[in-house]
Amino acid sequence: MIRGSVNADYEATISLVVRGPSGRTEQINAVIDTGFTGFLTLPTSIVSVLQLQWRGQGEAILGDGSTHQFDVYSATVDWDGHERPVEVDLANATPLVGMGLIAGFDLRIEAVIGGIVLIEARPSDEHSR
Repeated sequence: MIRGSVNADYEATISLVVRGPSGRTEQINAVIDTGFTGFLTLPTSIVSVLQLQWRGQGEAILGDGSTHQFDVYSATVDWDGHERPVEVDLANATPLVGMGLIAGFDLRIEAVIGGIVLIEARPSDEHSR
């Protein structure tokens, strides 16, 4: 189970440990974005510190309808007690956790400041991870 909280801006947040190919780790605080279908976004500073491996470029349609190209890297996150490889989209903003990372899990948000955020494995999927 992954626990987080709702911040003063009513954003559901969690902490994650992200690992680069050399084994170096960084703990980050990320906002859950249910409109983001990818796995994780990180700013250049964290991508550089972890020396993440570049995988290519991606393209996204933003909420305002504009398109944006970005670099894609690979990393590993500690996710519900397991190491999980993920694609990281470069975005110089607050790190985001997208639905690609949450897929297959239950997400519960107490939508009040200080509310609890829970991400839990679905009972039928616990042994398939």
